[in-house]
Amino acid sequence: MIMADWAQESSIVATAAVFAADAPDFAYGVIGFCIAILTFLALSFGQTHGVARALRELATWILLLTGVAAGYNYRDELVSLANLVAAEINPAGLSARADTQTDGERAVRIQRRSDGHFLARTELNGFPMTMLVDTGASTVVLKPADAQRLGIDTERLRYSVPVQTANGTTYAASIKLKRVAVGPIQFTEIDALVAKPGTLRDSLLGMSFLNRLKSYEFSGDFLTLRI
Repeated sequence: MIMADWAQESSIVATAAVFAADAPDFAYGVIGFCIAILTFLALSFGQTHGVARALRELATWILLLTGVAAGYNYRDELVSLANLVAAEINPAGLSARADTQTDGERAVRIQRRSDGHFLARTELNGFPMTMLVDTGASTVVLKPADAQRLGIDTERLRYSVPVQTANGTTYAASIKLKRVAVGPIQFTEIDALVAKPGTLRDSLLGMSFLNRLKSYEFSGDFLTLRI
């Protein structure tokens, strides 16, 4: 019966310490108070069940409370480490949350593909799409197959916009995308083009999207987008 009371009271004290972590100026005082209470309970418990067992119980709960305090104190560093690990192990092109520099900022990191390009997993008008990040493209450019996935009738488009490619000048059709998203970063009403059939291998995430960002930066094998 005493053991049950000890476990119940200890659980209540530990729970109180966890919730106290939401108040930074108060948390450590509460944790110290909890340790004092646990010490008292351990001494009481030890009179009936033995000092060694009581000390083991006390050590367990002190370690738990210390872990809560450490986790709260280093929460920003732990989140940053988790984001870095996620970016390293994600497949190329899959965005991972990146460290933010200011409150309210959203940022994602994209890993370089083995061929040296950055391939982004995006959503266009709610449809998942894989696109090549291209700072040399003035707009978002879709290959016809991707445009058709969005419900665009490519046969009825007017291909009148001249586009310079590695193979010379070709023509594309102007469209407007309702929504373009990369992870938590999203914009609406994005200017885009649909390329003529056979002129584009990958759809391009160009400057009509990238210029809307607060910044984008290339660092080693990673591209970081910020808004």
